[in-house]
Amino acid sequence: MYDQFADFDGHALVTTRQDHPSGLSAIIALHNEHRGPAMGGCRILKYPSTDAAMKDVLRLSRGMTYKNAIAGIPYGGGKAVIIADPTMKKNVGLLHAMGDFVESLGGRYITSFDSGTSLDYVRTIGERTNFVAGTLVEAGDASGTTANGVYHCMRAAAEIVFGSPDLCGMRIAIQGVGNVGGRLAERLARDGASLIIADLDPEAARQVAGQTGAELSAVDDLLGVEADIISPCALGGILTAQSIAGLKARIVVGGANNQLATIEDDTRLLAAGILYCPDYIANAGGIIDLHYQRSAWSAEAVERHVLVLADTFREVAERSRTTGRGTAAIANVLAEERFRPAARRTA
Repeated sequence: MYDQFADFDGHALVTTRQDHPSGLSAIIALHNEHRGPAMGGCRILKYPSTDAAMKDVLRLSRGMTYKNAIAGIPYGGGKAVIIADPTMKKNVGLLHAMGDFVESLGGRYITSFDSGTSLDYVRTIGERTNFVAGTLVEAGDASGTTANGVYHCMRAAAEIVFGSPDLCGMRIAIQGVGNVGGRLAERLARDGASLIIADLDPEAARQVAGQTGAELSAVDDLLGVEADIISPCALGGILTAQSIAGLKARIVVGGANNQLATIEDDTRLLAAGILYCPDYIANAGGIIDLHYQRSAWSAEAVERHVLVLADTFREVAERSRTTGRGTAAIANVLAEERFRPAARRTA
């Protein structure tokens, strides 16, 4: 019944919940459970229609299957969306109703924070279900681990393209300086990188610029600036035929999800001589963090595991070089080898 949506890819489960007393209108999509229960965040967004929300949750849950598989953690891919204004005052009743919704799936789906939600929201959802991740106090905010993964993949990319992982003196443009992009900017500034940043929130951009010495750019102009590395850390679908034609950087590595507008843009980047780190490799640090929060927390183990993302990217880049295929296509093959059941796996 969801075949009319392009991103419906044999999902294991798509289910909706309306709770009129609290105002909850939500969708949970489980894309694939072959590696284990589905894990992925809960997004709150004022979608223009239910169809728009459905398209988003299907696309995001599919992406989580690939991310969790490439990260080497024992989870399938899932996502939840709540159709609501993310700027609203926290609605405890709505979040409790969402917790009941997650609980009703009996552990098939584990939720966490995403765009429009926070750890505080996840804790409130967790008052009604144990199937939440990211609330372990000693672990802190998993966004920091996401930024670490982007950083390590960026160093790997610099080594491949420029011959050294040292980012000192590199000109790096970051689009979006929120939880991930802001932390990434701080770490790059400590390395001596020269930063150009942009954010839809001008005050957030000014604050990060004050802390890091970064130049400010308009969001729409950032992809075309003179830079060694472009780091998309906010918007999805920004790598298009038009924007790729205007890129002056040699490398794209960022924390945003779904950076490619279409899979054809993977080939366009390759043809332009631009090394692209597939987004779900670069930004998988956060989900790795959540895995350890739900198993045996160890900051050292998390860091070791996140470093493997850079090794995975090196493997992808090398396969791309030898086969002439884009890095996103190669990463998809690697992920699919890991999440397909044995009977369906291909070489």
